Amino acid sequence: MSEKREMRFVSDGQSCRGDLYLPDGDGPFLTLVMGHGFGLTKECGLDPFRDAFLAAGYAVFMFDYRHFGESEGVPRQVLMPNREVADWQAALACVRKIPEVDNQKIVLWGTSFAGGLVSVVAGKEPVAGIISQCPMMDGLASVLGVIGYAGLGQGLKMTGLGLLDLASSAVGMGPKLLPSAGRPGELAAMSSADAWDGYTALMPDHVPNEVAARIALVLPLFRPVTSASKVTCPALILICETDSVAPASAAEKAAAAMANATVKRYPVGHFDVYQGEAREISLKDQLAFLKTLA
Repeated sequence: MSEKREMRFVSDGQSCRGDLYLPDGDGPFLTLVMGHGFGLTKECGLDPFRDAFLAAGYAVFMFDYRHFGESEGVPRQVLMPNREVADWQAALACVRKIPEVDNQKIVLWGTSFAGGLVSVVAGKEPVAGIISQCPMMDGLASVLGVIGYAGLGQGLKMTGLGLLDLASSAVGMGPKLLPSAGRPGELAAMSSADAWDGYTALMPDHVPNEVAARIALVLPLFRPVTSASKVTCPALILICETDSVAPASAAEKAAAAMANATVKRYPVGHFDVYQGEAREISLKDQLAFLKTLA
C-alpha cells in the first residue's frame, strides 16, 4: 500500500493544501506534481491517474490552488491565472524539500487549464518534464470558441458579469459567480454540447460548479502558447482532436514551439480523456513517456 502524507505549503502568504503519495519501496522517487483545471480541485477525477503512477513506482503530489478546495483564499472560487502559476511554483518549492523526492526527476502534470499552466511554469523553473493533457494553451482562442458555439451575446454577457464582479468586490459585496459549466444555451464559462455532462461527472457533490466572473476579463490574456518556446524540458502534449473547450490548434502550435515535445492525438472530445478507454490509452502513453525520464 502507498503512503499518504497530508501537507501544507505557502503561496504568497496563504496556506495551500497538498497530498503526497509515496509508492512502495525506497526513494528517492521520480515525482509527479499534479494540479487540476478550470475551477476544479484535486478530488475531481484525478485518482485513476494518480493510482496508475503509484503502481508504476512513482511518487505523486496533488494540490489545490488558492481560493479552491482545501486551500486558503478569500473570496472563494477566484481563478486568476498568474496566481495559479505562483501556486505551482510554491508547490514545486515544497516538493523539492521532501527527502523521498528525487529533485532531478520532478515532472509537472496538468490537465485542461492546468495543461497551459504547467507549460508556463516549465518555462520558469527547471523540471525533468511536463505532461500536458487536453491543454488550454490559448485563452483568447478558447473565448473565441465559446463565441463560435454560443454566440457573441454569450461573450458580452460574460464580460458584463465580469465587470460587475470586479465592481461588487471593490465595494466589499463579494464576488459575482459564473457557472463553470452549463448546458447549451445557458450562461456559463463552458456550454458546449459535452461540457455539462463531462465537467460535472468529475465533481463530487461538495465542489461548486462556479468561478468568480472576473475570469471572463482575464482569460483572453492568458496565452501559454506565446511562451511555449521557453519550455526546453521533455514535454508530452496529449491533444483531444475534437476538443470543444481547449482548441486543439492552439495545443499543436504550442507543441511545435517547444524544443523537445512529443505529441499524442486522440479522436475524442475534451472530457472523454478522463474516462474509460480513452483514459487508458492516454495513461499508456503517459507511462511510456515517464519511463524515458526514470
